[in-house]
Amino acid sequence: MLPVVIFAGLAGVFLFQLLSGHDPQVLPSALIGKPAPETRLPALAGLVNASGAPVPGLDLVPGDGRTRLVNVFASWCVPCRQEHPALMALSQDPRFDIVAINYKDKPANALGFLRELGNPFDAVGTDEPGRSTIDWGVYGVPETFLVGPDGTILWKGTGPLTRESVEAGLLPALARIAPPNS
Repeated sequence: MLPVVIFAGLAGVFLFQLLSGHDPQVLPSALIGKPAPETRLPALAGLVNASGAPVPGLDLVPGDGRTRLVNVFASWCVPCRQEHPALMALSQDPRFDIVAINYKDKPANALGFLRELGNPFDAVGTDEPGRSTIDWGVYGVPETFLVGPDGTILWKGTGPLTRESVEAGLLPALARIAPPNS
């Protein structure tokens, strides 16, 4: 009898979650509205930009006046591959720089990933042990953060960026600090 009661209780909880409209992919971040962590990571050796210059490592100092989209990715991450076209499109937006933390990845694999799919990033820091992402409160990859010019985290996206998540979350947060035609 006890297993039936436990099953009924769990079914009730799942049904409530389903009907309440709660999105399990929307994880709250205690960092929204707080300063982004200072993050310095070495460059991904061998990565060059469109003009052939080496892409620098990540040197994020909050409050330096630059707006950044910080993407946490890995070559082994299937959703990272899915979101890559969205990042390539966003790289054309002049209102921010896109920078990346390459998370728990072998540099050769990350380099192959970006050479195959294209490089949307202005800077890529490698973090093989994954320690820097602890300060960012990262649950898994991919995750993306919008950091304002004052260094405040304005928005966090968990999971792959999609047209819907960009239009519903990222662009409204960005418009509050940098209107589309600025």
